[in-house]
Amino acid sequence: MKPTKVTNQIRALRFANGEMTQAELAERIGVTRQTIIAIEQGRYSPSLEMAFQIARVFKAPLDEVFHYPGDEE
Repeated sequence: MKPTKVTNQIRALRFANGEMTQAELAERIGVTRQTIIAIEQGRYSPSLEMAFQIARVFKAPLDEVFHYPGDEE
């Protein structure tokens, strides 16, 4: 079984939302900018709670922010 990786659209969503900075997003969900950087780069998967908080900031469905590779690829 090959490893799968959750990807995300956070960077694109930040730019689509008035070019929100990583620091602004971090402040809004109560984490450090380093955490946002790691999530954006795919080095860290957020908890489910944090994932929902991020989606809520962008007023987007969870699966529009985060993608988990499946059979459709």
